[in-house]
Amino acid sequence: MKNAVIVHGMCDEEEYFNDKYPSLSNSHWMPWLQKQLLIQGIFTQAPEMPEPYKPDYEKWQREFERFDVNENTTLVGHSCGGGFLIRWLSENKIKIDKLFLVAPWFDPKRRETKSFFDFEIDPEIENRINRIEIFISENEVIEGVEESVEIIKNKFAKARIHQFKNKGHFTFEEMKTDKFPELIEVILE
Repeated sequence: MKNAVIVHGMCDEEEYFNDKYPSLSNSHWMPWLQKQLLIQGIFTQAPEMPEPYKPDYEKWQREFERFDVNENTTLVGHSCGGGFLIRWLSENKIKIDKLFLVAPWFDPKRRETKSFFDFEIDPEIENRINRIEIFISENEVIEGVEESVEIIKNKFAKARIHQFKNKGHFTFEEMKTDKFPELIEVILE
């Protein structure tokens, strides 16, 4: 059975504890994407990762590993969630169907995540994935995303880049919508 897991990124503590904002797994385009995949018959989960304002890899790993990930799985990661997926796939030699990285971020200067991204990317990942797709925007607002994308491009020759002009960090505030039709279109190719 085809399935998918959508992994959100991180936020600051103020946003996390403010009821003005939805939980991260229910923000931006993620609920919309989950529903679109469900409509297509792809069982999709969007877990709420623990303490996203101070991500701890082992805690995120425990939460993520509650879900079945196999050769029929599509993984979608936004920002820090994309970086998490690259680390998880580097450390777990599992075959998956597709990997979608939206504004992937590794905190290249290790200013915010300390040991979260203390790992070596396994270049063999691309041999265990049918498709790797990266979504970036020319007006990215988060420092380190461009550098993170370059790292990924250099490791994975078959990664396909989808460049946009005006989507910022692919958040509701920058996109002005909670829909992301370009992403679902590529996922369903």
